[in-house]
Amino acid sequence: MTDIEIARTAKLKPIAEVAAKLDIPADELEMYGKYKAKLSDDFLKKIKDNKKGKLILVTAVNPTPAGEGKTTVSIGLGQAFSKLGLKTALALREPSLGPCFGVKGGAAGGGYSQVVPMDELNLHFTGDFHAITAANNLLAALLDNHIQQGNELRIDTRQVLWKRCMDINDRTLRNVVIGLGAKGDGFVREDHFIITVASEIMAIFCLAEDMDDLKKRLSNIIVAYNLDGDPVTAGDLGAVGSMCALLKDAIRPNIIQTMENTPVIVHGGPFANIAHGCNSVRATKAALALADYAVTEAGFGADLGAEKFMDIKCRMAGLKPDAVVIVATVRALKYNGGVQKADLTTENIEAMKAGACNLIKHIENVKSYGVPVCVAINRFTSDTDAEIAELGKLIESTGTDYSVAEVWAKGGEGAIELAEKVKALADADSDFHYLYDSSLSLTEKIETIATKIYGAGSVNYTNAAVKQIRKIEEMGFGNVPVCVAKTQYSLSDDPKKLGRPEGYELNVREVYISAGAGFCVVLAGNIMTMPGLPKHPAALDIDVDDHGEITGLF
Repeated sequence: MTDIEIARTAKLKPIAEVAAKLDIPADELEMYGKYKAKLSDDFLKKIKDNKKGKLILVTAVNPTPAGEGKTTVSIGLGQAFSKLGLKTALALREPSLGPCFGVKGGAAGGGYSQVVPMDELNLHFTGDFHAITAANNLLAALLDNHIQQGNELRIDTRQVLWKRCMDINDRTLRNVVIGLGAKGDGFVREDHFIITVASEIMAIFCLAEDMDDLKKRLSNIIVAYNLDGDPVTAGDLGAVGSMCALLKDAIRPNIIQTMENTPVIVHGGPFANIAHGCNSVRATKAALALADYAVTEAGFGADLGAEKFMDIKCRMAGLKPDAVVIVATVRALKYNGGVQKADLTTENIEAMKAGACNLIKHIENVKSYGVPVCVAINRFTSDTDAEIAELGKLIESTGTDYSVAEVWAKGGEGAIELAEKVKALADADSDFHYLYDSSLSLTEKIETIATKIYGAGSVNYTNAAVKQIRKIEEMGFGNVPVCVAKTQYSLSDDPKKLGRPEGYELNVREVYISAGAGFCVVLAGNIMTMPGLPKHPAALDIDVDDHGEITGLF
């Protein structure tokens, strides 16, 4: 059966019944039908001082076309904790429509480790992303209208930074010209579209503690520079109140359930390759306040998602992971060892051993934060016993424990051993610390990440990037964390450099400040903030039958 067919076999419980497992009263839920709800603001305030549970981060090796199943393992691990009788909550990101209709598919897990209803989660859900898109584009409209109506703030139309967005992959909108037509149609200028998950409003949405914090962060967004070279903010435009009106419902975390009725708090969803890659602070803190064990994940490989989780999200929100799970597959390691996708189902121990350097680097990286680590080998039916055994030996040679997870086929039952091992790690003491100190210069932070996490030998900056860093520091933002936007397919900035590239030169082409989010974005390599569709997008295989059932979604 396909994932969507398996999802339809789930015996869903009313969401109020699922929420009761976390002691959430029914009258604190704002219902979106039978199986989805939002947590009320009042309830979030009530639980703020609850005793905090253990925080478990799930990350992975660099993704490959074969798929690693990080979200599937996250969900299976949460279900396994529940099977052990532990009070458990998952805190996950919301899916973007871009991958759903593009190449990657949805983000509801797979097999018997899914968040359900998976079709509703993957498409529209409770409208949070639509609200973020609307708020982003309202700010863009107010900015251009201000210029049209006399430009009191003396905005330099050659230095407008704010971009429009949409939650669909559409490469033709990356670079556009607006204002064509008559005088009343606005000033002609170059503009750009990004995907919604790359919007600074998405980052702010996921980092804001409450409505007051949301307003402060939105007010600080730098949308342009004036003719004197000084920043113009969303607060200067008077846009904050109306943007918050669009976001007032979206900022409340959503609760849904897994195939086995484990509660899942789903909220926010920036990509980790072009943004900071973590679900909202509000969702994570709610899960920690409501459960003894909270399982969360960060996007793509540990070089992106986990690094940003530690150095951006944990730093800003005062969080501390108690254990980290790195998801790896035999297939992914064989791919990193030089095997083509078509041949990944054939046993090849030597190629797997060659590609295991990628996993070993991720283990070393995560351990450098002082957090205990366990590897989850996400088993596929094509994996042989010999491959699994050899991979286990390689992992153990690093002084790291591992467990074979079969969560796609068995749900929570397939991760019982993993859950027991992760629980033991989370219950033990750890020495969590950040990779770099905030007092370092921006170039020192960039180079620390590049050399220590990515394995680069040096960093090359374009002339434009050098000037941008200087201006950002002159504006007083030198102490913020760094969010590197780079390819997810390699530890480097070149997607073709698989395995464990070392000593190469990382290329930084652009740097800009996300003053509202509170971090500096560094564009490395040819990363795109508006993805395109593949030759055969998933959208071509999605349909609705005569009974209103969606098919082809994965």
